[in-house]
Amino acid sequence: MDTGSLLEIWSTPRAAGPMRRLPSARLVAGVGLDGDRYALGGGTWAQYPDLEKQLTLIDRADVAAVAAEVGAGLSTGDTRRNLVTGGIELPSLVGRWFAVGDALLFGMKRCPPCTHLERLTGLKLVKAMVHRGGINAAVFGGALVAEGAPVRLVPDEEAARRGAPTGADRPVPRIVTG
Repeated sequence: MDTGSLLEIWSTPRAAGPMRRLPSARLVAGVGLDGDRYALGGGTWAQYPDLEKQLTLIDRADVAAVAAEVGAGLSTGDTRRNLVTGGIELPSLVGRWFAVGDALLFGMKRCPPCTHLERLTGLKLVKAMVHRGGINAAVFGGALVAEGAPVRLVPDEEAARRGAPTGADRPVPRIVTG
């Protein structure tokens, strides 16, 4: 599917801090989700390359499937991803331009789960989430986004018109296997 919706927004200002749901938030170009731990320079994975740690997205249906598989109550906020979507195949956005509302993003890599998430939740999630952990994205065009905003693929030509880097300057996604 080439279009979907932003269903939830989650943020925390500090590494391992409790996530809080927001009805709207600002995505800042080159930074990420305004006020989030990674935008503030912290976060457990702060050492990752800048383009890979700005923003995380996960599909609500994937979270529900993981919860059913592990037989535990796992909320979307428990996954510690920033944006929860529905109706769009997130892995297909890796290496492509897409928009959340008026914000322009680029899919940098898949976001497999880690043992840190297992420590925080007390649940065995790595195996269940290996192909359902969502993606990491970089913000190239900032905007205020709100729950209910459309999520859609953006053709390269439109991204270029909006100031996205092209040619040799285009971001290079990282393929994560697992």
